[in-house]
Amino acid sequence: MCLTWVQPEDLVGHALRQAEDDGVDVADLRTRWVQAGGDPTPQHSGASQAPADPSRRELAHRILDEVDARPSPLDGREPTDLNDIRALTAAGASVVATAGAPVTADADRVHGAWLGRAAGCLLGKPVEKIPRRGIREILEATGRWPLNDWFTARGLPDDVAARWPWNRRSAVNSLAENIDGMPEDDDLNFPMLNLAVLERHGAAFTTDDVAQAWLAELPAGRVFTAERVAYRNLLLGHPPPETARVRNPFGDWIGAQIRGDVYGWACPGDPVRASELAWRDAVLSHTRNGVYGAMFVAAAAASAVVATDVDEVLDAALAVVPPDSRYAEAVRFARALPRRSPDMESAVDAVEDHYGQLHWVHVLNNTALTVAALVYGEGGFERSITNVVAGGWDTDSNGATAGAITGALAGASALPPRWTEPLRNRVSTTLSGFDGIGFDTLATRTIAVAGRIREAA
Repeated sequence: MCLTWVQPEDLVGHALRQAEDDGVDVADLRTRWVQAGGDPTPQHSGASQAPADPSRRELAHRILDEVDARPSPLDGREPTDLNDIRALTAAGASVVATAGAPVTADADRVHGAWLGRAAGCLLGKPVEKIPRRGIREILEATGRWPLNDWFTARGLPDDVAARWPWNRRSAVNSLAENIDGMPEDDDLNFPMLNLAVLERHGAAFTTDDVAQAWLAELPAGRVFTAERVAYRNLLLGHPPPETARVRNPFGDWIGAQIRGDVYGWACPGDPVRASELAWRDAVLSHTRNGVYGAMFVAAAAASAVVATDVDEVLDAALAVVPPDSRYAEAVRFARALPRRSPDMESAVDAVEDHYGQLHWVHVLNNTALTVAALVYGEGGFERSITNVVAGGWDTDSNGATAGAITGALAGASALPPRWTEPLRNRVSTTLSGFDGIGFDTLATRTIAVAGRIREAA
């Protein structure tokens, strides 16, 4: 049996690659691994075909531990500790910190955020893992390029379908011909689980509380990459935040970023507080830029439910991220693209040129693509979600993030019915107490949590 994302021999390639990206010299470790017959190439599928023999597996453990022990020259400008992050961002964060009385959440805008997150996620589900060129070929073959509607298998030539197979677990309930409500997805499971954490503990929740919620509600098979490694570390007895740091080469990947929205919706108009809540969640599984992704999205969500335009949202979100970090650089890179790229297609070309060497689940390339989609979409819901999904990489997660931000800016009542009616106001999930819940109910519960947090503050 091969387990994706946790076999030590499969983690070595990712660990070596991440260390090199972090400026750490691991040439000696790479040589040792190759001489022992190990594959130094990151496994994009998550697991090799067969487990390694015991001696090579033991060597993999030793190499992973040595990678963990080596400092990076980027440690100073990319800290994970919240106080260190705040020390780097205090000047910018003070500009957007809430002054005076906390803001009351607008019901329609919070409802729009939940709906937008679901619709954007659902749009991207069938083409997750399909590269950008494959997505375009599918769309052109079905007469839907540029992307302006749900994906469909109707009229798709057999040769195109064979060349670019749909995501097998998603196509059965995410193509236009078979959508009937929002199917289960981790991009919805995590926000709902985090809503339950806030309902149970309020803004005083801890990282341990999040860990307990995972263990109680999320089977290990339903979490991936950094989350699966953190889950393994919990079961091995490592407390948070060690769970994110022990033999975990996925700290800069996208998993924590998809978990941050609800903390923003629960702190409307207060991106600084929202980012702190997201930090507590993120450090269970991520470090550095992976943590910044959660903080950025939470701050964006807090702003989006009260802001007037997408630039205001991006300003607020960027202010909580260390300004010299690679994450902040990715956001600034994407925001500057209109000065040299006349349209979204050429902008995606530029993003691919700059970040195309990264894994399709990495946080930096996906963030640059998502920010570009928001900028070129001018904060409009349909243009933003179709822009980002057509760009490839982590299509469902990026669609969810773009949809949540623009859905909040618009409000539920302004979202196009063709994107919301197929959702049937219903979410499927294995989370206890949430299966079949409506987006209106999720919004009502989120607003109630926001009220309790506001009163406590």
